Amino acid sequence: MNISGYGFNDYEFSQYQALIAAHTGIAIADNKKELVYGRVSRRIRELGLSSFADYRKELEKGSKEELEKFSNLITTNLTSFFREEHHFDYLRDTLVPELMRSRASSRKIRVWSAGCSSGEEPYSIAISMLEASPALKSWDLKILATDLDSAMVAQARQGVYRLDRLAGMKKHRLLRWFQKGQGRNEGMVRVNDELREIITFNRLNLMESWPMQGLFDIIFCRNVVIYFDQATQTKLFSRFANQMPDDGTLFVGHSESLSKVTDKFRLLEKTIYKKV
Repeated sequence: MNISGYGFNDYEFSQYQALIAAHTGIAIADNKKELVYGRVSRRIRELGLSSFADYRKELEKGSKEELEKFSNLITTNLTSFFREEHHFDYLRDTLVPELMRSRASSRKIRVWSAGCSSGEEPYSIAISMLEASPALKSWDLKILATDLDSAMVAQARQGVYRLDRLAGMKKHRLLRWFQKGQGRNEGMVRVNDELREIITFNRLNLMESWPMQGLFDIIFCRNVVIYFDQATQTKLFSRFANQMPDDGTLFVGHSESLSKVTDKFRLLEKTIYKKV
């Protein structure tokens, strides 16, 4: 690929690295120059601009709408139902029973899926929790699902997926929690309303202020902080800790570790942490 078009040179790449870090907290590695060129050049063509410098000037004007589109261009979305399944096994078999005992008086549980992408994670959380105890249907159970990418949030909110996205899912789950499309919707599935009713989807930039007032008993933030530098990670995990009760549980991605990043959490099991 020719990545010198639209005046894209090392200087412009470094400027875009700085813009991305400032707006999203994501540290773009030096070997991602081709990725940035490919994604941003499409937007430059759409706007009828002549160079990366011109588009950068547009971004530096601070248009919230354009900065959001820029963020959507850069962020990648890789997810699947029940990805890193041991997390959902622990949630179903250990954590939900513990919470139902410790929250028996309030009958209230709050969960946050931070970086929910196209929705597979929060729906997997909801399925696991209701499988752990159908009695939770009568509890005040709410799941907040947020992502930086507004297009992903919109897709997640719809809860419609190609059937092949559920390949490998246990048959009883597929039958219990999804409706198969008919006619022109054949080959698609839709998440049952029972799950959709307990999940709220919103766009949220983790680097900005958070509007949520209450505490979350469980936070999933998986395969998100791998894009952040250590200082940003430390700050983010401190904010997570402040948004949780003393017995809050945090789930992170398979390649992520908190050992050298924060002392706010202790390791329970592989990539599962308890607030200290």
